[in-house]
Amino acid sequence: MECEWKPDQQGLQQILQLLKESQSPDTSMQRSVQQRLEQLNQYPDFNNYLIFVLTKLKTEDEPTRSLSGLILKNNVKAHYQNFPNGVCDFIKNECLQSIGDSSPLIRATVGILITTIASKGELQNWPELLPKLCLLLDSEDYNTCEGAFGALQKICEDSAEILDSDMLDRPLNILIPKFLQFFRHSSPKIRSHAIACVNQFIICRTQALMLHIDPFIENLFALATDEEPEVRKNVCRALVMLLEVRLDRLLPHMHNIIEYMLQRTQDPDENVALEACEFWLTLAEQPVCKEVLSGHLSQLTPVLVNGMRYSEIDIILLKGDIEEDETVPDNEQDIRPRFHRSRTVAQHHEGESIEEDEDDEDELDDTISDWNLRKCSAAALDVLANVFRDDLLVHLLPLLKELIFHSDWIVKESGVLVLGAIAEGCMQGMITYLPELIPHLIQFLSDKKALVRSITCWTLSRYAHWVVSQPPDTYLKPLMTELLQRILDSNKRVQEAACSAFATLEEEACTELVPYLAFILDTLVFAFSKYQHKNLLILYDAIGTLADSVGHHLNKQEYIQMLMPPLIQKWNQLKDEDKDLFPLLECLSSIATALQSGFLPYCEPVYQRCVNLVQKTLAQAMLHQSQPDQYDPPDKDFMIVALDLLSGLAEGLGETIEHLVARSNVLTLLYQCMQDKMPEVRQSSFALLGDLTKASFQHVKPCIADFMPILGRNLNPELISVCNNATWAIGEISIQMGPEMQPYIAIVLQQLVEIINRPNTPKTLLENTAITIGRLGYVCPQEVAPMLQQFIRPWCTSLRNIRDNEEKDSAFRGICTMISVNPGGVVQDFIFFCDAVASWVNPKDDLKDMFYKILHGFKNQVGEDNWKRFSDQFPMPLKERLATFYGV
Repeated sequence: MECEWKPDQQGLQQILQLLKESQSPDTSMQRSVQQRLEQLNQYPDFNNYLIFVLTKLKTEDEPTRSLSGLILKNNVKAHYQNFPNGVCDFIKNECLQSIGDSSPLIRATVGILITTIASKGELQNWPELLPKLCLLLDSEDYNTCEGAFGALQKICEDSAEILDSDMLDRPLNILIPKFLQFFRHSSPKIRSHAIACVNQFIICRTQALMLHIDPFIENLFALATDEEPEVRKNVCRALVMLLEVRLDRLLPHMHNIIEYMLQRTQDPDENVALEACEFWLTLAEQPVCKEVLSGHLSQLTPVLVNGMRYSEIDIILLKGDIEEDETVPDNEQDIRPRFHRSRTVAQHHEGESIEEDEDDEDELDDTISDWNLRKCSAAALDVLANVFRDDLLVHLLPLLKELIFHSDWIVKESGVLVLGAIAEGCMQGMITYLPELIPHLIQFLSDKKALVRSITCWTLSRYAHWVVSQPPDTYLKPLMTELLQRILDSNKRVQEAACSAFATLEEEACTELVPYLAFILDTLVFAFSKYQHKNLLILYDAIGTLADSVGHHLNKQEYIQMLMPPLIQKWNQLKDEDKDLFPLLECLSSIATALQSGFLPYCEPVYQRCVNLVQKTLAQAMLHQSQPDQYDPPDKDFMIVALDLLSGLAEGLGETIEHLVARSNVLTLLYQCMQDKMPEVRQSSFALLGDLTKASFQHVKPCIADFMPILGRNLNPELISVCNNATWAIGEISIQMGPEMQPYIAIVLQQLVEIINRPNTPKTLLENTAITIGRLGYVCPQEVAPMLQQFIRPWCTSLRNIRDNEEKDSAFRGICTMISVNPGGVVQDFIFFCDAVASWVNPKDDLKDMFYKILHGFKNQVGEDNWKRFSDQFPMPLKERLATFYGV
């Protein structure tokens, strides 16, 4: 046993001095403290001093002692494997001796230190830790018991996986029954720790807990009305998780649990109410929801609706009493990072507007970014509306009338939020009331309270689909006029809500907006001069969505003159390192695609800058790879957004981009991007490759031998978007290559056939795969036709729903050519081929002729009687179409 370590007085004074200075608000002081701490880490016993201050130096004030422990925790995180053995043992012993310190702050700090050491893989190397803490739980001394429990709770949170593995001889078999004993402890703090510890093991269905599931649930029920909010909160949290993993055990008690959760959702403590409110969100996902909850809807509905009011704290946080703030610059910390959605190539379907992104859930007013009771109640009402549909309206309508016309703006505001929350689920039932309701909501857009104006923007956007389905003068025009005024509101939150709502309206209305373009652009351009930083970013999105929605109608000189100067001015102000480039580049990409030739005057500088951004990012990545200590990794989003804008240019400008491609090294860069390890980079590279193949193939062709093997390696359907874009690019290349595609068929065909036969493959990927197989067969029928039987059925079913277009045309020519090479391959699935042929509205004459020949050839082959028997299986519409168009 080494002799007891003692601090040197002078060293101790030095460290105390540092700890004091580090609490100073002055940043330069902070920096110098940081440097000296780094230097002190060179001394092997520096950490002994830190633990000594934390556990032994009772003369010092608690914040200083705690800080010493937190610095030690950071050292453990960073350098624990380099601590000398003696130091580790000294720290561990001190921790276990001080876990019962009389100060809650010191106990908590020691607990954090213990769990940090434990999670550095030291649970295995500290075998006495868990038994010792377990023993301390039984201590008569409250501080010791609470300290040990606090440490155990942190270990359960940080190391749940390891605790439930064979590595440690399954300590949970002892710990969980032990924790359960403490559910009835006299101290609320201890009861709360005990539930929190067990709660860590519900979601992963830990065996040791499942064995004791019934006593666990009984104990929870016993604590259901505990006077301590923290205990009630943990009980609610446990029940919400059990709902997901052990519904079978809760079902017998479901009636009482629902009654209990109704009480808790109205708990005076908001944290408890929020945990309880999560119960309804989770229940809505369970198939039994309808059955167990129907009888309680009349009680639940008013509870959720009441929870949707702003609390007084919300209003203070939201500065809800400040009506005009448009001239106040934004706090940069408030601007959340945006995520760029990389380009995905998709087909257009019969009778749909711009594709709706499934993942683009309209956020319930994300005014306060933190999850709170209001948001949780609104989200619960939203999902329950989707479960119960119009059965929910019965309970809501009487409440709604009162809320919406209430004299107190806070109540009225919550009523508007309710209307928005149920828009999706209760749409059918709401239709009767909308003609009367929408004009009222449009009036609320000019309410004197900014928070009412902003929520009304959101709610109206949830009904945009219906508004657009009515004659435009009735609701669309008045709604658009008011929303445009709100885009210029003097309150920033309203500006933001109006811009987002307008973007949704644009997606729904599409070309219905063309008559109002001048008026819309006027407003959006004026907003440019008015907006602070955060809302500018949302404005770009509204402009980009407008371009996507009206397409080539934007290509008028007067519109271009209005729109481009302010965008180009921003473009020139922003540096290459500025993340504000992302939304601006996305916006320009939409505009370039819409304007087509109208974008030519702006094309060259935009093209150059995008190529530079890609080049810079790749160079930075190389530096980081060769010298990771010297160079940070680049933010690859710059490269992704730039690749996507280049795609937009290639798509919009077609062959006129040729001279720019000729004078740049874009294909060399593309070769590197296609091999990047980040999937989103590859996804955007393949989209650009396809667009360049269409726009200026003469520059792509020399690289095909290098590109094709890379494309073949990326046909992995686990990465849906990468696979989708690679597949599409292969199809575009084959059309350009013609018969010269032959050497590459073997690299890709087998994988494409596997993908088209895979269950649960997303629609977009199936369609693109079918088109590419068809195109390969069109240019190299001898190579592809032998496999016809392996793909003809899924091929036909995936292409029957897409609109007539060039891609569908070339794919069907390919199928017809392959059928003529290998007619036997289609015999068993001929009915599917007939159905796919009938999906054409007006095929070109020569394609129609190919269809005619195949249908009649088959009919003549099998004879009149057999054909009649065969065609009698057809559904009526199919029979009629084939008879009308092809005379069979």
